[in-house]
Parts: sequence; structure tokens; C-alpha cells
Amino acid sequence: MKTYYLAVDIGASSGRHLLSHIENGKLVLEEIYRFENNLVKSKDGLVWDIENLFSNVLNGIKKCKEIGKIPKSIAIDTWGVDYVLLDENKNEIKPCFCYRDSRTSAVIDEIERLVSSAELYAKTGIQKQNFNTIYQLYSDKKNGRLQNAKYFLMMPEYLSFKLTGVCKNEYTNATTTGLVNANAKTWDADIIYALGLTEVPFLPLSLPSSHVGFLSEDIQKAVGFNCAVLFAPSHDTASAVCACPMSDNDLYISSGTWSLIGTEITEPILNDSARKLNFTNEGGIDYRFRFLKNYMGMWLFQNIRRNLNKKLSYDDMMNLAKNCGEYKYFDVNNSMLVAPKNMLEAIGKLINNDDLGLILNSAYHSLAKSYSEAVTEIETVTGKRFNSIHIVGGGCQDVYLNTLTRDYTGKNVTAGPIEATATGNIISQIISDKKISLATARKIVKKSFDIKEI
Repeated sequence: MKTYYLAVDIGASSGRHLLSHIENGKLVLEEIYRFENNLVKSKDGLVWDIENLFSNVLNGIKKCKEIGKIPKSIAIDTWGVDYVLLDENKNEIKPCFCYRDSRTSAVIDEIERLVSSAELYAKTGIQKQNFNTIYQLYSDKKNGRLQNAKYFLMMPEYLSFKLTGVCKNEYTNATTTGLVNANAKTWDADIIYALGLTEVPFLPLSLPSSHVGFLSEDIQKAVGFNCAVLFAPSHDTASAVCACPMSDNDLYISSGTWSLIGTEITEPILNDSARKLNFTNEGGIDYRFRFLKNYMGMWLFQNIRRNLNKKLSYDDMMNLAKNCGEYKYFDVNNSMLVAPKNMLEAIGKLINNDDLGLILNSAYHSLAKSYSEAVTEIETVTGKRFNSIHIVGGGCQDVYLNTLTRDYTGKNVTAGPIEATATGNIISQIISDKKISLATARKIVKKSFDIKEI
């Protein structure tokens, strides 16, 4: 009898449910449900429709019963930094803000007067980004949103709570808050006290592959079965890196809405060189660290395609770029590109040209150039020379970007697995169920998928 595991993998633009089992020593993945997850422009700002989000999570789980494949466990991963506050009755304190909302810009200077950027980095190792949870929570404090908060749950924890009724905080996603001490691997009491965030109800941190609970009675009635809910590495990049078939001398690019380029280390790098280069030390499975930089990745192309009313496929846009022959560099992390009304116009202004092919080709070359610069910086800070880059996630299907990455970095480049985040989610469940090591799980991944050399 097959043992099934369900990964609920939700990004900032879409979500999907993938069932998996092991057959002949290989993982078999089956997508059973997919849905859109778009931010909402409301009177309060940019927010998430968490009712719709959970409704889709539930609908995807119901599919398991419909097709007669009941999972032994379920785990959820999402993007980082965003959270839901609950009151004493475990009701949501709305709205649930999206990290792309601009509300944090008013509090950053005030926070740095209380705790300097250098001190924050020396403690947490997290790169300064205006949307980090630390800034969001301080904004909530200033606006009185914390007064009735009795539970603080990152997005995957909130969705797990909705399934089980159990409130827990998970380590990998917690590290994206900028409030976890990198060495102690727990909430940093000094920072929390200095910022007056003591009213935030932080819970002890649970590790990936740990047990959250079982489906509540109401959820069991809704979906038609019961099973365990586990924590994956609940930050999607942590799950993607978990599934990355790499060695100690390799780099990775988790290529999705964001491009995250880095290496896996066992001790955080908290020195001033790393801080000034804006590297981050995010938590991973087995207390490993993802030493990486964030760049806007497929976000650029996703928005351009929306601006074109989806009249062109991603392949169409790639071919337009390849055939252009010209390009101009721009900063892919320019603040104009965080949440533009029109991405085409925003990039057009940066390169002073509105030709579609040139805009697309400039985006490709600017991304690849960013990767190359990050590789040089990683080698400088770590003192290591890296041989290969493993590109994983949906963006690894972009042959042109993969080729440019190889050409700009001068490294060996491989592409795959495509469903890296869901795969990492699943192998964390298998690690829990089968009591195997991460190294053994990664061997299963390598055996299971077609990983292409570029």
C-alpha cells in the first residue's frame, strides 16, 4: 500500500497541492490542485485575502478524498515575513498586510535609533529589507494593532492552525522576521525589549519535520479524513534548498518570484563585510543557514506578462528578449519595481526606452549580472571558491536565463528540480516518517528528477 504525503506549496502569486509517494526508490509527484494567490489593493493598503487563501488550501485537501489518495501527513510552506495576528478568541485581527505594502517606510529610522542596523545584523544576520517582519510589527505597535493580539503566526503557521486548532511558531520562517538570534536560534529578547515588542505573543520555535497536530473535527468533516499536520521548512526557500542536490562547494539559485542566490553553511556569518553587502543568514533544515542575497526574479516577467494582458507566453517573451540583440543594465532591486502599477513603464523609465524586446532583454541581462556579482561577493566573504550553481524552482525552466547565468558567472550550471519547494516540503515529511537523514533524502531527490546541465 502506497504512503502519500501532501505538500501545500504557496507562493506570492499562486499555490498548488502536490501529492507524493516513493516508488522504486524515487519520488513520484502529482499536482492535484492549483490556485491563484494575488495581493489585494484595499483602503488599508496592500493586503492578503486570507479567507480565500484558506478556502483554497481546504479545497485542495478535499481533492485527496475525491481521488482516493489519503495522505499520511500534510505540510505547508509559503513566502516569508508576513503573518496573522489573532485575538484571545483566536479570531483574526484584520487586515493581513502584504510585505509589499509601504507602511513600514515611516518606522525604519525610528527603529534604527533604538537598535542600529549593525547591532541587528550582528545578532540576527538578516539583511535589511524594508518589508522585514520587524518593521511590520513595529508599525503595528505604532498603530495600536498589537493591543489585542494574543497569537502571532507566520503565514504557514496560521494555515496550519486553521487545519488543527494548534498555534505554534516554526524556526525557518521565524528567522525571516529579523527577530531571531542567529547563534541562540531562538527569539532575541534584547531586540524585542528594546523595540517595545514585548506584547507580541512569540511562541517557542519548532523545527522542520516536527508535529503540529491532527486535523480538527470540523476539518475532518469538511475533507472526509484525518491525518497529521507537520511543519515543513515552512519558508518556501528553506524547503527549496532542502531539496537542492548540492555539495559543500556548490551554490544555489532558488528561482521563482524572487531569485535567491547563496550557499548552505552550518554557522552564520555575522561580520560587517556580510552586512554591508546585504547578505542574509536565514534558517534552514537541521539548523543549517541559507547565506544568500535576494533579487527580484520572475516577479519582473510575471508583471510584464500581466501588463500585456497575458497575450504572450513566457516562452514568447523569452524569444523576444533573445532576438533583441541589445540590452541595458538596471538595478533589479530598484524600489520602483517592488509594487509598480505598470512594470513595463517602470523598467522603461530605468533604461529610458519603451521597446518591449529591449525591456525584456535588459531584465534578463540585469538579473544574470546580479547573479554574477553575488557569486563574487559570496566567494569574497566566505573565502571559498565554488564550482557549480544549482538552479531550482519554476524559474529553472527558463533556458535563456540559465544560459546567461552560466555565461556571466563562469560556473557550471544545472537546472532542476522544477518543483523544488514542494519536493523539499515532501522530503521533510519523509524524514519525519522514515527517520532518514537529510543527506539520504537529497540522494532520493537526485535519483528522482531530470537535472539538466546547461
